[in-house]
Parts: sequence; structure tokens; C-alpha cells
Amino acid sequence: MRYELHYWPGIQGRGEFVRLALEDAGAKYRDVWRESDRMSLQREAFAPPCLKAGRLVIPQTANILLFLGPRLGLAPKNEAARLRLHGQQLTIADWLAEVHDTHHPIASSLYYEDQKREAKRRSRIFLAERLPKFMRYFEREAEAKFSYVHLSLFQMIEGLRHAFPRAMRRTQRKYPRLIRLHDQVAARPRLARYLASERRLPFNQQGIFRHYPELDIR
Repeated sequence: MRYELHYWPGIQGRGEFVRLALEDAGAKYRDVWRESDRMSLQREAFAPPCLKAGRLVIPQTANILLFLGPRLGLAPKNEAARLRLHGQQLTIADWLAEVHDTHHPIASSLYYEDQKREAKRRSRIFLAERLPKFMRYFEREAEAKFSYVHLSLFQMIEGLRHAFPRAMRRTQRKYPRLIRLHDQVAARPRLARYLASERRLPFNQQGIFRHYPELDIR
């Protein structure tokens, strides 16, 4: 099957978690909104990403990965194990939302410059309390059988290193299994080719992972 991924062009965002699974599995897919100016399927979901698979239109990152996982060999066929992975992916979605809220703690409709004071306070709490809590949880899961969750953890570490390089240099030393997992994922042949290609968009100040030096509080 040839899949169609529908997500905002120009940013990695939530669509990148789906893209990593498709790339690692060598699946055939079109990155539709990057190939065309026409934003199709906008009425099919509250917000992108959406995946079109045959006649199915599947919204929400975790939901898409729940669907793709067993089809791409990135999840077991056992229902209980699949649901456990789904729960972990939903936890990653919570983590990602907290990263976003470090630079937009009041409202997404406001510019970062309109909420800098609140963002600095939010970032301080996130780095001191929430980041270690999420990393501590996934440190215990890092040596489980490889799945799409591991690809998503790779993306989280990549993004956090971009957004908070100073804080991550200090924090990541406490979680060696999670960092080793990141390095192993980066070395997977198909993924390594993707990461070195132009298809892998760089992080930027329009995406979820944004680097504001004043928020990178030690």
C-alpha cells in the first residue's frame, strides 16, 4: 500500500513521528502537503497529521502509529502489547505538548514575545521537574523490543537537544539507556539515510521544538 501523509509543510512537528516510522520501515508514501499547495483532507480531522491508507483517513499521531505499527513491523500483533505501546505513545504526546508550552504557556494565538516572562517560568519548572520525570519513565522502557515508540523517543531526544542544549547536556547523563537507544536508532540504515537527506527538515522557530537561549535554564 502507498500511504499519503498530510501535514504542514516547512516544519517537522507532530508529522515527523509518523514520517520516522514510514522511513524506517521503507514504506511507500507521499508527503502530500510538501508536494502540493493544495491542503487536502483538512475537513477530515480537527488538525493534522492525517494518514490516508486506501479509503481510510486516520487522524492524530498516536492513532496513526497504532494503525501503522503492526503493518510496518514496528509493533507486535498481540492486542495487549499493542495497547501498551499505544499508551506509551500517548505519554509521548503529553510530553510533546509540555515542550510546546514552554514557549507558548498562555496561548498559541499569541506571539512568543507576548509571553516571554511566563515562558521563562514555565521552562524553569519543565526542566527541573517534568523533563526528569518523563526521561526517568522512558529510561525503564529503552531496552524493550524495538517499536515505533523507540523512533518517537529518538525524535524527542533530538528535539530537546535542539531546544535546550545546555539543560540536556546535564540531564541526559543520568539516563544512559535512553541516550544509547537514541544513538542506535540514528544508526539504523534506512533512518540514517533519511536523516542525511533533504527530506528531513531542520528544526526551526515555527515548529514545536524551538531554541530560545533565555529559556535554556541550567
